[in-house]
Amino acid sequence: MRKLKLQMQVSLDGFNSTGPNDEQKWVTWAWDEIKPYVLDLADSADTEIIGRKLAADYIPYWLDTVTKPEDPMYELAKIKANQKKIVFTKTLEKSVWKNAELAKGNLTEGINKMKNQSGKDIIVYGGSSFVSALVKENLIDEIHLFVNPIVLGSGIPIFDKLENWQHLKLIKSLSFNSGIVLLHYETK
Repeated sequence: MRKLKLQMQVSLDGFNSTGPNDEQKWVTWAWDEIKPYVLDLADSADTEIIGRKLAADYIPYWLDTVTKPEDPMYELAKIKANQKKIVFTKTLEKSVWKNAELAKGNLTEGINKMKNQSGKDIIVYGGSSFVSALVKENLIDEIHLFVNPIVLGSGIPIFDKLENWQHLKLIKSLSFNSGIVLLHYETK
């Protein structure tokens, strides 16, 4: 069975973004340090799931970046360009992006159907409200949090919709010179 993996940047106080447009200007830019981990994680998946709000800017960004070998994100863009994208939406009628399909049905049923298909794992990067819905329905199998050395005080959390405790098993933790700490958990 395929796993659904979450990779996300969070503040020390657990927020993923601030402002109405999921701004992440506060994220510590330490690409050289975290790059090997991120590339390995991305390469473990052949499918990305994305919420509609994020898809509008996210998909075009990576399609553009894959055309620029000089871009620091080029290696990741090459991986992402080959991954199938599933955009969960209630409002879009057709996909306007290359290599992207729309999923309009029940979130839990759609994710569980994808998990039962053959292939590599599935990965989700955001946005905040979409990830919150996945967390609420206990659909995420692995959590890879890059905890940034900043306290925001407010913002958009990803665990605020939980109705019950969710026990996790720590698989790995890594600290980086930038102050970022990676926490890799499996859900129980």
